[in-house]
Amino acid sequence: MGNKFQQLLGAHTSIAGGIWRAVKKADKLGFTAMQIFTKNSNRWQAKPLTEKDIWEFKEKLKESKIKFVVAHDSYLINLCAKDETILKKSREAFIDELQRCELLGIPYLNFHPGSHGGMGERKGIKLIAESINFAHEKTKGFNVSSMLELTAGQGTTLGYTFEQIAEIIELVDEKERMSVCIDTAHIFAAGYDIRTPESYEKVMSNFDSTIGLERLKCFHINDSKKELGSRVDRHEHIGKGFIGTGGFANIMNDKRLLRVPKILETPKGKEQKEDLVNLRVLKSLIR
Repeated sequence: MGNKFQQLLGAHTSIAGGIWRAVKKADKLGFTAMQIFTKNSNRWQAKPLTEKDIWEFKEKLKESKIKFVVAHDSYLINLCAKDETILKKSREAFIDELQRCELLGIPYLNFHPGSHGGMGERKGIKLIAESINFAHEKTKGFNVSSMLELTAGQGTTLGYTFEQIAEIIELVDEKERMSVCIDTAHIFAAGYDIRTPESYEKVMSNFDSTIGLERLKCFHINDSKKELGSRVDRHEHIGKGFIGTGGFANIMNDKRLLRVPKILETPKGKEQKEDLVNLRVLKSLIR
């Protein structure tokens, strides 16, 4: 039973009405981990955080039972954009996201590597690393870690294989600032089968030998609406998709991952009641 309470579990939580409100909401829902946007995820520009925003957020966090916070960057950011204007905007926005995390004391900024838009995977990977190096150069001494998320490989999206993620990290100068997030729906759609204990073990050993489990700092726990290797990114409620409860039981009972926070990004309404249902399912899988 012990392991039920050690694991850090939660979901992506809305910042509507003020960033500190997300902490209040997540705490009320009983989360011990949460993910937020630090600004509107569909806009380039954002109002700077005020002293009050920062203070409120940190205070609410101290008063809560939440032990882990990760921020997700804006969906507009593409660190290997073919268009130079978009690339410049993406790099500036990424630096802004790192700065916002640093001010709020959020230790991880999760982001999708980028889409090469036809320039090819080699070039795209190089450009992503260059963008990260550029951002790190401008944020020297920051505590926030740049967290690469594995993708489904839809369109020209990069980061859908462990090798690609490892290559990006290899090209980053400040490797100690890099961490990784596994999205279960994404890796499944990218062709990594985690449904049986045997295939799951293969995937995790592959991850460990290619990237290293010590870099894995977060899970996005999502079932997949699409089948294995479909390369289509569609999240489904736990046990209702093609991964099924078996795959999640493998993760929830993996001793190596007890300390890795697990965060839902499944469909939800304003009250986030669906998150509570999904978390109950996950907890019920712990043996």
